[in-house]
Amino acid sequence: MMKFIFERDTWQEIYGAIRKNKIRTIITVIGVTWGVFLFVFLLGMAKGLDNSFRSQFNDFATNTMFLWGQQTSMPNEGFKRGRRMQLTLDDVEALKSKVTAIEYITPRNVTGQWGTPPGQFVKGSKSGAFKIFGDYPTIDKVSKKKIFDGGRFINEEDIKYERKVCVIGEDIYKQFYEKDEDPIGGYVKVNGIYFKVIGVYKPTQTGFEGNDSIFLPFTTFQKIFNQGKDISWMVITAKADRNIVDTEKTIKTLLKRMHNVHAEDTQAFGSFNLGEEVAKVNGFLSGMRLITYIVGIATLIAGVIAIGNVLLITVKERTREIGVRRALGATPAEVRGQIMLESIMLTFVAGLLGFIFGTLLLWGINTAIGNNDDIPILNPTVDFFAATGALLAIVLLGTLIGLIPAQKAVSIKPIEALREE
Repeated sequence: MMKFIFERDTWQEIYGAIRKNKIRTIITVIGVTWGVFLFVFLLGMAKGLDNSFRSQFNDFATNTMFLWGQQTSMPNEGFKRGRRMQLTLDDVEALKSKVTAIEYITPRNVTGQWGTPPGQFVKGSKSGAFKIFGDYPTIDKVSKKKIFDGGRFINEEDIKYERKVCVIGEDIYKQFYEKDEDPIGGYVKVNGIYFKVIGVYKPTQTGFEGNDSIFLPFTTFQKIFNQGKDISWMVITAKADRNIVDTEKTIKTLLKRMHNVHAEDTQAFGSFNLGEEVAKVNGFLSGMRLITYIVGIATLIAGVIAIGNVLLITVKERTREIGVRRALGATPAEVRGQIMLESIMLTFVAGLLGFIFGTLLLWGINTAIGNNDDIPILNPTVDFFAATGALLAIVLLGTLIGLIPAQKAVSIKPIEALREE
């Protein structure tokens, strides 16, 4: 059999058979090529969406939730509805000690958002109004801050000694400093108080602070803005082996008991569960990949069936030729092998062309998009194993579909074939 495959006459006969029906063969090959092309393209675009989504949350712990106080919607134990819930540092300590699922819990404060006045930033003769955040160093573990070389983020010593240091956004740096001016170690005024600049941060896609905010040590912020133990909201990250959705329910139940809130009141504490949202997006992406496989495989099968049909027609047209070959001593295995080789070759070549065209299109899209953040696609590529698997599948399907016309050719009796006009 192997000798038959590598014989020159075998391939000359296959080439001759294809050449006799060039238009029909080309149209059939296009069907399989289109199927592989569509499979590669859709798989690559799904991967691009997945890459884009993961890059946006690359610097953020996805098993994280945000929690803030709102107003009660139900009366409870003598308290009227509409009571304002104010979260405090005592709540943070209670949750930290009682909820074992918590990995990190970070209280945060801000001015310049949600109806609060912005802070005043002054450097030399220039001034501006910006958001000011009071933070602990642990926020950097939940949402990684990208700091320019030479600078740093807030540390525990800053918190302990209530240091007057700040980290400014890249946009503030561009507005207030010369191109090559080093801001690190210099002093600026924040709300009339001198602060030492210790870092400049780059904006991230997931951070809502933007690139025009100022970070202060939490304890310094509390003192300057006379916040006492009040906090604006808290960021909570669950341990890797814990479910953030269940953790959220536990936390809210505990807070309701601590603040005398009705157990069925869903309005007292607002929250945003990033883990839950990430799970929804992951489900959507998984659905996209499933649809891609279904559409791609269905198209491939349709193309391969078309090749089988063409070969059946070819066998019918070559009845006399096959009869002559059988009469001259060709074995059934040789006849069967030639038809199957023709099927395998057509499907392989068509699949390879589809893979090449699909890859080239993905490369072109990736080059055109570049690092454009407005388009939610990043590096659309096809996994090597998926592409190899698709080619192997197409060859296998070509082999299986080739069995039908091959068996049809073998069943032709030499005497009857020679009578065929």
